[in-house]
Amino acid sequence: MSPGIRIGLTDDQPLFRAGIAMVINSQPDLSVVWEASNGAEAVELCATDPVDLVLMDLEMPKIGGIEAITQIMAREANPPRFIVLTTFDLDDKTFQAVDAGASGFLLKSTDPEFLLAAIRTVHSGSAVLAPSATANLVRRFAGHRAPTPGDALESLTPRERDLFALVAAGLSNAEIAAELHLSDATVKTHVSRILGKLELRDRVQLVIYAYQNGLS
Repeated sequence: MSPGIRIGLTDDQPLFRAGIAMVINSQPDLSVVWEASNGAEAVELCATDPVDLVLMDLEMPKIGGIEAITQIMAREANPPRFIVLTTFDLDDKTFQAVDAGASGFLLKSTDPEFLLAAIRTVHSGSAVLAPSATANLVRRFAGHRAPTPGDALESLTPRERDLFALVAAGLSNAEIAAELHLSDATVKTHVSRILGKLELRDRVQLVIYAYQNGLS
């Protein structure tokens, strides 16, 4: 059994896969347990050799990243989390990948240290988006959804509403902890409760929810 965070790597470029795998496997808490050259292989491997997180390219032969994420999310009772790797800063496929279930979006030119941090962040239950594209992606995503009733916000406590506003503004747990004079663990607990009450998957969906309801 591989230790730490088990990762699946899906990309149709062998050299790129080899470089990413080398970076990941250099870490004691991370391991690439399988590689796939297209989405179809990733779907099958997720079923036969479950992992915690999948790095997913979007443009691949047979089945692309979006369809692969969609199928895995539908088939697996406990699907992995997904980080999309793409060459382009922002396009419709990125939007569709987030819609399908991706919790992370990074450019293939991302610094290795940022990639490693993103893997750990997404595995912990948060979301990571390429900083240069976050605002545009969220606004485009929100624009493709009809506004939803904000009644669910009434279920939040005053403290949770304070945290909701700070998460929607893009602050990290550490920044929120400093702002509200709380421990990181307390902030993490509050954020988890907020996501549960609003039936949201992660921070990306929370920010989108805020845009949809005119709260950000």
